[in-house]
Amino acid sequence: MLIKESLPPPPPFWHRLNSFFAFPFQLRPLMYGLVLAFCSLLFEAIPFLHPGLSLIVIELGIVLAASRYGFKVTALGSRGIWRSADFPRELNEDWVNLPWKLFAISVVQGALIGWLAWYEPVLGTVGVFVVSFTFPAAMIVLVQSGSFFQAMNPGHVMDAMRIIGWPYALLCFFLFLLSAGAQIAIGMLLPMIDGLIMLPIANFAFIYFGWVMASLLGYVMYQHHDAFGIDLLPGGGVDDGAPVDRRTPEQIAAQRTDAEVAQLVTDGDVAGALGIAYEAQRVAAADDLAAQRRYHRVLLLAPEKASTLLDHARRFIPLLLRRDLASEALKVFKACREKDKAFALDDAPTVMTLAKAEWRNGDAHAALALLSGFDRRFRGHAAIPQAYELAARVLVQGLGRADMAQPILTTLESRFPDSEQTQEVRWLLRPTPTAS
Repeated sequence: MLIKESLPPPPPFWHRLNSFFAFPFQLRPLMYGLVLAFCSLLFEAIPFLHPGLSLIVIELGIVLAASRYGFKVTALGSRGIWRSADFPRELNEDWVNLPWKLFAISVVQGALIGWLAWYEPVLGTVGVFVVSFTFPAAMIVLVQSGSFFQAMNPGHVMDAMRIIGWPYALLCFFLFLLSAGAQIAIGMLLPMIDGLIMLPIANFAFIYFGWVMASLLGYVMYQHHDAFGIDLLPGGGVDDGAPVDRRTPEQIAAQRTDAEVAQLVTDGDVAGALGIAYEAQRVAAADDLAAQRRYHRVLLLAPEKASTLLDHARRFIPLLLRRDLASEALKVFKACREKDKAFALDDAPTVMTLAKAEWRNGDAHAALALLSGFDRRFRGHAAIPQAYELAARVLVQGLGRADMAQPILTTLESRFPDSEQTQEVRWLLRPTPTAS
């Protein structure tokens, strides 16, 4: 593949405003938006619900469906796909829950603003401004990572704002105008239109301006996709009629190696694929996630390399955790456990992070399995009180076994009487009042 040495940068988003306003009028989003909008007229067709309640239920469904499509527009736009005809038919599972995560972010931020306003009205006003100004950046982080916690992390939000630079203020201004656009449009139409038809018209207005904002956000992410670490999809890029390939040389080399390894695996030459994957990770930087991930996946296909797989995993899992990829780290750990049930990690913080991830995932037994024998394996380590506390929390809150957590409290009180963890476990095991 020939790569141009000096590809022109994407034009700034304010040069492409017409394309954002035109996006909802492409055939597929237009038809989908109209269908969603007119669903509001079905509120009297649900026999077992009061019309008012059924209207609320239908409107919530419309908001959810429109939001999911909006996130799809943003995510695909960030990868250089602008025409709805080029969208994949299936919704990426990573995007399905983004509306709920955005709602959770809004609830948390709203609660924080409410508390600030109660504590000091001036702080409440400042909080509204800060949240409003950083909300687009939080949206970008949410689409990029799919993580509620990363979108709530001020560090990640500030990084997104830093990557965009001074145009971020202009982006906020345009988004503010667009957010008011639906209200202005409805205000202009109200004197001219009356009756139930106003429901679908109002819905379509909100859907239209919402998808315009989604298209705008996606393009801004595309402008800075290298800095955000976003890979363009095949055919992605500015639709100016010229072929555009904005991959870095490193990305191109990695993709070529992936293709070569995949072809060898398809041909049944696992040994050859393993040799290429090994050499690629050997010469790559120690934190090259793509090279380490490729090597791990090929090792899984070579049963005779089980010991090499386990040794590599002890370096690969901490790398994944440093990149906030706890779910993938757990998959790697479990894959190693399938190869060798005695597989264990020799780094206390890594074990603690995996145990916390299992606890967050709701798997109490897996979390306890990771913590089993922690104090003996990492004798004298500073993380031992934390391991005791987490084990007690899993037993009490996850399994309802306060009796099994009592010895942990005894050990904590004996070895770490003044620690914060001892106080926390003591609180967990506090006697509950009984009704007289």
